[in-house]
Amino acid sequence: MSIADTIRNAFVPVHREGYPFIAGFAAVAILLGFFSTSLFWIGAILTAWCAYFFRDPERVTPVDDRLVVSPADGVVSAVGPAVPPRELGLGNAEMTRISVFMDVFSCHVNRAPVRGKIVRIEHRPGKFLNAELDKASQENERNGIVIDSPNGQVAAVQVAGLVARRIVCWADVGGNIAVGERFGLIRFGSRVDVFLPAGAVPRVAVGQTAVAGETTLAEFGGTSHAPLVRVS
Repeated sequence: MSIADTIRNAFVPVHREGYPFIAGFAAVAILLGFFSTSLFWIGAILTAWCAYFFRDPERVTPVDDRLVVSPADGVVSAVGPAVPPRELGLGNAEMTRISVFMDVFSCHVNRAPVRGKIVRIEHRPGKFLNAELDKASQENERNGIVIDSPNGQVAAVQVAGLVARRIVCWADVGGNIAVGERFGLIRFGSRVDVFLPAGAVPRVAVGQTAVAGETTLAEFGGTSHAPLVRVS
């Protein structure tokens, strides 16, 4: 591998959604530089953070219909039964919900947890509570997609957070989506809930770090319980 390839591989691609924000941060940094060198460097650091926030790295996704992969980078904040948002049309019975919380340093590009046909997309306005709170699933602004997968209908719900003020979804109703395929993005700090039908066995625990498109959240057809874990 050449030096040029090494340097190129060291830089993670930035999603185009971030270009206007990065340009805005850079312009402010330059403007502040006319008044103070210190302010310029503060602006430069914030510009670098903005570029880092909108990074869009490639991921190696397991292609196995039995597996549900994480839709987001972050920390698993909830694993257990919960009633899905009413607008998704999944009924009033509890489903297995796994939540992944993204802070302002997480990659915020969201990926499909399973493959299948997108049968519903619903956006609901709401509050901007801390996304780590359990009630954020019902009270915060959110956007949900329902995927008709080989194992039943699976929902991925983008939930806005305390800082987040914009949910972006590129998916279309009626289209097919591959597991690990990018479908949206949330700005700046939020979470994604995955609602799973019966037969899904969680494979993660609260507090575990998840990587979008790579970490297995749950498995269909498994016979064992959710794994026991320890912090070391």
